[in-house]
Amino acid sequence: MFVFTGSQFTGVVHAQAPSQLTQGSANGDVWDLQFRLKLLGYYDDILDGVYGNKTMSAVSKFQINYGLTVDGNVGAQTWKALKKYSLNRSELDILAKVIYSEARGEPYQGQVAVGAVVMNRIASGQFPDNIHDVVFQNRAFTAVADGQYYLTPNSTAYLAAQDAVRGWDPTGGSLYYFNPKTATSAWIWSRPQTVTIGNHIFAK
Repeated sequence: MFVFTGSQFTGVVHAQAPSQLTQGSANGDVWDLQFRLKLLGYYDDILDGVYGNKTMSAVSKFQINYGLTVDGNVGAQTWKALKKYSLNRSELDILAKVIYSEARGEPYQGQVAVGAVVMNRIASGQFPDNIHDVVFQNRAFTAVADGQYYLTPNSTAYLAAQDAVRGWDPTGGSLYYFNPKTATSAWIWSRPQTVTIGNHIFAK
């Protein structure tokens, strides 16, 4: 079983726009690419930062599944899709922290559901388009406000984060969740509810 934790894997994640990648490329952007593809289940080899045959094959499979031009190379459009539907190493840490701090007492499906809400927000167009800004948006998550976000997530939180990134959404596309025992906002109660999992009601 492939599990990321805060202590596993090291690599370079660049702040600037990633480079165009083709077979034979070897740099930190390739490591980031391999990490994202492995997280999504397309790549099953070591993260070595070298764009070889297995990396090219994984890229082609991703391009096929996401309706992109299939050439096995990573240009602007493939990077754009990868960033929309995957996370890099530091972003996965953020998601695991949210899941652990917000839902560590919930059943596993409920932990995945919290991660799915975060991923749904990134993709929705109604929230920021990156996980950092979604999570740290003012009053978005109780655990950020009260400091529990900074607890160290366990391996279950990382597994739940991976499942959420890979597309498991037990919430049916929800953008919100709340605990009915503690929620006092009339607005959150007015949202169309989709499902109850553990102690949380999920809503759109």
